Amino acid sequence: MINESNNLQYAPLADRMRPQKLADFFGQEELVGQNSFLRQAIEKDNVPSLIFWGPPGSGKTTLASIIANETHSEFVVLSGVASGKKDLMAVVKNAKEKKEKGIKTILFIDEIHRWNKAQQDALLPYVEHGTVTLIGATTENPSFEIISALISRSRVFVLNKLEPKDIEKILEHALNDKETGLGNQKIKISPEMIALIAKLANGDARMALNTLEAATHLSRQSTATAEQSTSITPELIKKVLQKSHLYYDKSGEEHYNIISALHKSMRGGDANAALYWLARMLEGGEEPRYVARRLLRFASEDVGLADNFALVLANSVFDACHKLGMPECSVHLSQLVVYLSKAPKSVSAYLAYGKAKKDVEEFGNLPVPMHIRNAPTKLMEKLGYGKGYKYTPLEDSTGQQYLPDELKNKKYI
Repeated sequence: MINESNNLQYAPLADRMRPQKLADFFGQEELVGQNSFLRQAIEKDNVPSLIFWGPPGSGKTTLASIIANETHSEFVVLSGVASGKKDLMAVVKNAKEKKEKGIKTILFIDEIHRWNKAQQDALLPYVEHGTVTLIGATTENPSFEIISALISRSRVFVLNKLEPKDIEKILEHALNDKETGLGNQKIKISPEMIALIAKLANGDARMALNTLEAATHLSRQSTATAEQSTSITPELIKKVLQKSHLYYDKSGEEHYNIISALHKSMRGGDANAALYWLARMLEGGEEPRYVARRLLRFASEDVGLADNFALVLANSVFDACHKLGMPECSVHLSQLVVYLSKAPKSVSAYLAYGKAKKDVEEFGNLPVPMHIRNAPTKLMEKLGYGKGYKYTPLEDSTGQQYLPDELKNKKYI
């Protein structure tokens, strides 16, 4: 359990620069802009329990802290990873004591999606009775990860990843702030370098501030004297960021969003878009065999009978991914994605199976016509199994019935 502390002397820049009031909060205009529901609720000190859903660094924790500060509430933080029911009961006990003194308690649960159903159930009555005001933060879709009873008692707000212009303002504020920021340090940085850091942060303010701080430390180490200015260069930024940050959760909603984008881009014949989404998955750390399995399915579901070789190629690429792994198999997946995107499409086999499946479900276990049954024993032959069957390679079998009588002449394809 973590209680809010004012001791920021040795904290990272991102923590030191965490604003305490709405006026210093950059971004999320739709959420906290003038006349928005949340801003009015904060100003009127009438904030309900909330769920903040958004990517890392979008301001979930910061906004929760601001709400507690502006409403003069006790602010208690629990980690969804490290805490449990015992920690919750300790918070509840303290919240009840505070409530008797007229002090509200805001319980902020970071990564609330990590709490299991039993833990979330334990929280429910204290949210319902107003013992605590819950603010839960999650990077996962609340519909899938948070129990419906808790969602129904909370307002869900979506935080989008920050725009580069918002991150630029945050960086500039950190560079000018002389109390908790870098305003007292001699830092030489151009607007172009600020824009570069903001761009590479990919919507994550925390990452941008950490990058700026790390670059400042590296530059200072290479400076001969303390009196010299710390100069931030593109080379320094690239050294800090070996690779630009990619938000890609292999088990979360973004995983399904991007595989859907890849699938639909190929279906629509846009090879360029398909390659981009493929790169997003692979460079984000996706298992290549997962991608290969999806492409193998696509080869029959979407290309199908329009180009039967697509299935052969997809199977070969799956085998290559199994043998080689990343990064070598990226070229094989790229080849397949381009081929599938440009290939003609036919869903006739896919739809045909759906129709056949529907009849199976509707009619149940219809008997196999006697003339196409096998007759491995004399008794079965005597009972008429296989009687009248026409062997196509040696005789004309035109008009021979293969479907049960109930489905005679049925067409699936």
